[in-house]
Amino acid sequence: MKPVNIEDFKQFSKEGFRPNILRIGARFKIPLICMEDGQFIPPHPSATGIFYVIEGSAEFTIAGETKEVNAGSVVIAPHGAERGIKAKGKLIAIAFHVT
Repeated sequence: MKPVNIEDFKQFSKEGFRPNILRIGARFKIPLICMEDGQFIPPHPSATGIFYVIEGSAEFTIAGETKEVNAGSVVIAPHGAERGIKAKGKLIAIAFHVT
């Protein structure tokens, strides 16, 4: 077992969102999402996604439905559903993508 300290992976970029991969395996990927206010990930289809908002808030769009979520919230995107994220202020979230 190798614990991961999220503080070691926090990186924000003024140029735009860049994922910081915490772990990757044959059937999963766990990126840390660090975004500045207004930065976004455009809607795109992907594997099953589970998102936990650690800090801040964001608009999540899943299968055409948009909701604002805040720290402490979990969002689940079904396999193949288009999903996108837009930061509302500084955002830190962790995603679990499972194929």
